[in-house]
Amino acid sequence: MQATVLDINGNTVKTIDLPADIFETDVNVGLMHQAYVRQMANARLGTQKTKNRSEIRATKAKWYRQKGTGRARHGAKSAPIFVGGGRAHGPRPRKYTKDMPKPMRRKAIRCALSALARDEQLVFVDAMQVDSPKTKDMRQTLQNLVGDASALILLAERNENVERGVRNLEEARYLRAHYLNIRDLLKHDKVVIPLDALDVITGIWGTES
Repeated sequence: MQATVLDINGNTVKTIDLPADIFETDVNVGLMHQAYVRQMANARLGTQKTKNRSEIRATKAKWYRQKGTGRARHGAKSAPIFVGGGRAHGPRPRKYTKDMPKPMRRKAIRCALSALARDEQLVFVDAMQVDSPKTKDMRQTLQNLVGDASALILLAERNENVERGVRNLEEARYLRAHYLNIRDLLKHDKVVIPLDALDVITGIWGTES
């Protein structure tokens, strides 16, 4: 598969051949969904907790006498049916983590990249270099590259001007290429890939790596 490389002004610079083992893989939607569910589940803290009736700080004395009131029999005000009482069957601390074999995780990333390449959502840039960290300049650069679409910018290494320029843009974010993940790939309309970030992707997610 061939792809066009642009400069930061949106002008065509050259054409490159993309590695077929990464960008021309058969797209397995079920595998991508499994990887996405795993990532979102592993991001959950699982610290939510409610108190049951045994944990409510209240008197242990019988609330009112057993007979003669005309009311139902109750032994404690901490029962779940009363305001201020414990909660029955409420959430407790737990782990939501899911496991997934490494070959499947790698395959899911390749499927996502192949799907994006097939749908022309990948934008390749010769070098992601801007002269200043101003948000205005970064907005103009992204306008040249992707128009009004939301964008994920992949970086091979730290680039302070790009990172600071993107930080205040609601429709864009940056990510180091070696932290590539299924959620961020599928979250944005376009993925901007400089050639040095493409080298990182090829080195990590190629089938021979």
